Amino acid sequence: MSIKDPKIIKEIEEQRPTVPPGLLSKEEKDRIIERSFLGLYRWYISRSQKTRNWNPNNDFDWRDFRTDHSEKMNIIMEGYFAIEQYVPDFVLQLLKVIRKSYGQSHFHIRWGAEEEKHSDLWLNTLLFSRHRSIKWINEYKHTLREKQWELPWDNAMQMIFYTVVQERATQVNYLNTAKIARGNTDNPDFSTDSDPVLARVAQVIATDEAAHYNFFLEGARLYLYYYPAQALEALHDVIKFFAMPAGDLIPDYDHFAEVVARACIYGPREHLRDVLDVALKSLSVSGKTELYKGIKRIRSVPKPDGTMLDTTIFDMMDYEGVTTKVHRLHDKISDYEKEIGIDQIDPTKFVPSGIQQTSS
Repeated sequence: MSIKDPKIIKEIEEQRPTVPPGLLSKEEKDRIIERSFLGLYRWYISRSQKTRNWNPNNDFDWRDFRTDHSEKMNIIMEGYFAIEQYVPDFVLQLLKVIRKSYGQSHFHIRWGAEEEKHSDLWLNTLLFSRHRSIKWINEYKHTLREKQWELPWDNAMQMIFYTVVQERATQVNYLNTAKIARGNTDNPDFSTDSDPVLARVAQVIATDEAAHYNFFLEGARLYLYYYPAQALEALHDVIKFFAMPAGDLIPDYDHFAEVVARACIYGPREHLRDVLDVALKSLSVSGKTELYKGIKRIRSVPKPDGTMLDTTIFDMMDYEGVTTKVHRLHDKISDYEKEIGIDQIDPTKFVPSGIQQTSS
């Protein structure tokens, strides 16, 4: 029996599912991502406490810290100290955006506690270098905290890509500072800045930043896996408008940035070669130029509802590579959950996105 009544046919068509079979709804994707973040957070905090539970005061030989660093090294240490003074803002502002996510918000609180120790380290370098008076340091603290840092973006997806780039950039800063402090530099401006204590300070912080970078990297891959089109657009915006935090708030920041760049610690070359190229490769995304070109093609098609299958996406990213890394993340979480027994109660399960990569 065939249905010929136009009203009935219209009603059937209106009730037909808009999501193809096998693909996840937005609600399902969000729930899966949230659950994965919780598993990742549990794994992270266990590893953090076991391997990086250091004290900024007791675990460094501060009495051996040099008091005759070059003027430029003192500028660098003061700049790092200034940036870390905004840790309360870094924590507070993003926490407002991700507070509903247990895994993301609780990790962010842990992240803030670890960043606070970095602030303590740079405060101690100022104190023990004796380059500035206690009065100057206290007044500088007050000056810095008169202004508040604000989020460059107000949504979780863009901010996780921002933190991927920012954490990698910070890690590069401290790794290159550690090289100078170990005496591994040909730059005559820093030929007298060898200092084992400073080298350890920079290296310890760089290790923390690597751990933070890897957490955000894993989270960013979840968005790329379940929301490839939206995630690529978010990544594009972050790369296009990226700036290191608090640069517009710190007095004489441009001078600090120039000193850091001339020292080959962090400048345009390091940003492109050691930050963006590395981050994009880790995300299985094509280079900056290819990403920019591809985004224009994505924007020429209708906005996706979670079922985006346009092949231009896969011209910009290795979706199979992202899939493999998301699988590895869940394997890592699963192994940890088996250690503590939570796999028997509330295991983190990998759920396929349903998106199929097609060739262009």
